[in-house]
Amino acid sequence: MMEVFNTHDFIRTIINKDLSGGKHTNIVVRFPPEPNGFLHIGHAKSSTLNFGLAAEYGGRCHLRFDDTNPETEDQKYVESIKHDLKWLGFDWGEHEYYASDYFETLFEWACALIQKDLAYVDDSPEDVIKMMRGTVTTPGTSSVNRNRSSEENLDRFHAMRQGKFKDGSCVLRAKIDLSHPNMKMRDPLMYRIRHATHYRRGDQWCIYPFYDWAHGQSDAIEGVTHSICTLEFAPNRVLYDWYLDALEINPRPQQYEFARLNLEYTVTSKRKLLRLVEENIVDGWNDPRMPTLAGYRRRGVRSQAIRLFCESVGTTKVDSTHDPALLEHCIRDDLNHHAPRVHCVQDPLPLTLTNCSKDQVEYLSAPYWPHDVPRKGTRDIPFSRELLIERGDFSEHPPKGYRRLTPGGIVRLRHACIIRCTDVKKNEAGQVEHLFCERIHQPDGEKPRGTIHWVDATYSVPVTVRVHSRMFTEAVPDGELTDMLAPSSLTEYTQARIEPSVSNDAPDQRYQFVRLGYYWRDPQSPSIFHCIVPLRDSSSKTKKHSKTAAPKTDPPQTSQPVLTADEEEWLRKNQLSSAIGLAIYRVPGGRDFFEIASRSAPPTSVGNWMANHLLPTLGTNSLADLPFGPNKFAQLIQLSQHKKAGHHEIRTVLQSMFESDESPAELLTRVQDSIVQDPGTLKQVIGDVLKEYEDRVQAYANGKVGLLGFFVGQVMKQTKGKADPKQVQVLISEELSRITS
Repeated sequence: MMEVFNTHDFIRTIINKDLSGGKHTNIVVRFPPEPNGFLHIGHAKSSTLNFGLAAEYGGRCHLRFDDTNPETEDQKYVESIKHDLKWLGFDWGEHEYYASDYFETLFEWACALIQKDLAYVDDSPEDVIKMMRGTVTTPGTSSVNRNRSSEENLDRFHAMRQGKFKDGSCVLRAKIDLSHPNMKMRDPLMYRIRHATHYRRGDQWCIYPFYDWAHGQSDAIEGVTHSICTLEFAPNRVLYDWYLDALEINPRPQQYEFARLNLEYTVTSKRKLLRLVEENIVDGWNDPRMPTLAGYRRRGVRSQAIRLFCESVGTTKVDSTHDPALLEHCIRDDLNHHAPRVHCVQDPLPLTLTNCSKDQVEYLSAPYWPHDVPRKGTRDIPFSRELLIERGDFSEHPPKGYRRLTPGGIVRLRHACIIRCTDVKKNEAGQVEHLFCERIHQPDGEKPRGTIHWVDATYSVPVTVRVHSRMFTEAVPDGELTDMLAPSSLTEYTQARIEPSVSNDAPDQRYQFVRLGYYWRDPQSPSIFHCIVPLRDSSSKTKKHSKTAAPKTDPPQTSQPVLTADEEEWLRKNQLSSAIGLAIYRVPGGRDFFEIASRSAPPTSVGNWMANHLLPTLGTNSLADLPFGPNKFAQLIQLSQHKKAGHHEIRTVLQSMFESDESPAELLTRVQDSIVQDPGTLKQVIGDVLKEYEDRVQAYANGKVGLLGFFVGQVMKQTKGKADPKQVQVLISEELSRITS
């Protein structure tokens, strides 16, 4: 059953007024996707709003396919849209409609406007029509066809319908006002000729209505009361109303607009998403990296998390772009209560317990919910002499503060025992390939500094683990997509091993791989596990440390002087812009620093971070004076690429690297631990703030919604700036909604 949220917003205020004033006795809304692609996260917000309103007010929500373009639409998209909506938990019952079913009615209404001398057939070429519409500062000019008689226009329109004209040879336009300040009203197009087969109507029609002509009339046919669109359709509302007035339709629907859902590092244009599919940049519309609902579903995201996220961002009239971290928070919060904890080693390093019998196998009982006492359930994990641990959980030369296994050091194996590393085997290249340890029961006065996970080398199950990161390097991917694609948005661990308890579980079961994140099986390939969302690493205790950065100077030169042949070749080879590349190339040692760092991290990201963040800190110093080298700098970039941290956190870690010899990962742990993130803690602070400013809470309830920023500021002040302001805003909005509803 769908969860219903009673959030106060301007649309609900309008509906409440309409119902209490008797304008309507029941509400009817609609969700009208065009079947030319798969639904994405933006559609999730619109459908959640419309179906949520219908459920909340006891009305109904229609599913109507806006299928007026035969060249791009397909039945497969219809089926995918219905599947996605049902996955979200929405039910439209018998109210499934198609704009193409209204073609006959729309045609008759268009004829009625022609007879009223409110529409005419224009034979002008498309570019001429566009030019005749004028500009925002100059009025439009009349077509030579504008003053044809109604009879002649009606005859020509019927001839268009009968297929007597070629594609693009003429259009039907409304006759409104060529000097109207709203460009939409300057004799807009109503019909165009397309000799194409429609996926539902076949070849019955060769003229097809434009969206603005079909939209309002379709709403009227279905008895829609509140036609809710996104803000880009606000200029179209005057045309929406004009058509209804001209046809004298009553009762009539009313259009309202809200802000669409925008996510950083995400593309939601179906045209651009289709290009990613057609050029095989992704593995279809349901690629787990895609922002489509099919992609999220295949990745393992639950529909409840998508709806929670859509409700969290709210319904406003102000366009904004949201941090993907908010969506990840909702996904993580949902999975925390549905994902039992199991062990998986993604990048295995063999380990032998030399003081254990070769033939001995123990089965250790481990809880699925170690931190949720009321919840029951355990599984038996095989434990023998031969084990596997994460390669990253061992370090020959550990940095300061390292809390995992080291030569001669001890560590606790989760749910098992304490071990000490006694010997290390390396290959010819000097890389560690095997550890030898001993099982110890009670270390003399020495406590293990950390706990790591493991699997049995013999009894664990081989799997492939795929970890997905952002597809784009820019927060707002605008322009040529291929220039902004992340060099590697998919990391695949083909040697991963997982404990055998998962073998017989339900195929749709989600898991928390301890210390890694939330995962589930690919429904198409059972041997593959997708990372749904990573965990936040908060294993280390917070320690105060200096975050004072080296003095900053002016940013690197961004002009583009004449390039030498060597410079041009180097920039082309590394796919760097002139501004970024030359800022690195012409700094002593910059080229070598870049090339070493680029062996471990994407060159584009290395270049951006060097030019925009590292080089400006040097002042009169050189790269050789840095307290860290290119390999450590690459580790910093990898944290960002693997979505371990946000942009601000990475900058903070970079500043700390000037003062500490700890690894970027360890510094990031300290930075993240210093941020108040626990929802319970934040809710206590929020409660205290709202209680202190009860008069302002009442003012907010009376309509002064701008006070939300004031409340966020007070909470940030109380937490000394260590809270995530986006998370604070979401939690405050939820609490204000609860106490003022």
